[in-house]
Amino acid sequence: MVNQTLRAQAFQALHERAGAFVIPNPWDAGSAKMLASLGFEALATTSAGLAFALGRPDGESAITREETLHNAGAIVEATSLPVAADLENCFADRPEGCAQTILQAAAIGLVGGSIEDASGLAVEPIYPFDLAVERVEAAVKAARSLPFHFTLTARAENLLHGRQDLADTIRRLQAFAEAGADVLYAPGLRSREEIAAVVHAVAPKPVNVLMGLAGVSLSVSDLAALGVKRISVGSSLARVAYGSFMRAAEEIQAQGTFGYGEQAMGFERINQLFKG
Repeated sequence: MVNQTLRAQAFQALHERAGAFVIPNPWDAGSAKMLASLGFEALATTSAGLAFALGRPDGESAITREETLHNAGAIVEATSLPVAADLENCFADRPEGCAQTILQAAAIGLVGGSIEDASGLAVEPIYPFDLAVERVEAAVKAARSLPFHFTLTARAENLLHGRQDLADTIRRLQAFAEAGADVLYAPGLRSREEIAAVVHAVAPKPVNVLMGLAGVSLSVSDLAALGVKRISVGSSLARVAYGSFMRAAEEIQAQGTFGYGEQAMGFERINQLFKG
């Protein structure tokens, strides 16, 4: 608990200091160790990265709470960094189920996690406004019952589900902030104007922005100038890794050559990194 409290304090401090910080998204213990070796100060899990590693699709309730927490626990144990988890919709429709997920997340060593308003249902992908707020309120109450500061991120998922309604997205984020969420997050923001509007709407609460999106070229300094506090990259690092894997395999299959080996990370470097 002492170690978890220290990680929680360090994570909270990152959200309170000046400027923006990047919280990259490993999908397993190995990728977590690689990121930690580069000097990143905190990590966050990725639901899509986990789903792909297990050979399943993301966003279709194909991953269980138990699988998510097992993966997150391995990432927590891999480094000494603070770790927050992508907890999707907290694996529950009702507020009480959301609260239980937050408590279970804390029990495995996590110091932060997210709750989103996506239902996982194709027919009604976003929870109704009032229910979405009640779910965040329950998650906040559970987080505040812990003996350390669990940083709760509330996500408004409209933009990822074809609902290009920035006004409703902001309305939801403002309500989540009022409910006590520590960080606000609307994945899918792509322009400076959209990002600035969200930052302004929920100020002074910190905002997380997703990068690693095709066609979006904003830098860390660009985002910091817009008032963004935290920058995550979702499944993009996992997708880069899988993209390289597929190109290499396609070379073997289609051309019968092995030139990809010239671009591979050296065995000794990886092996030495994982000895630490």
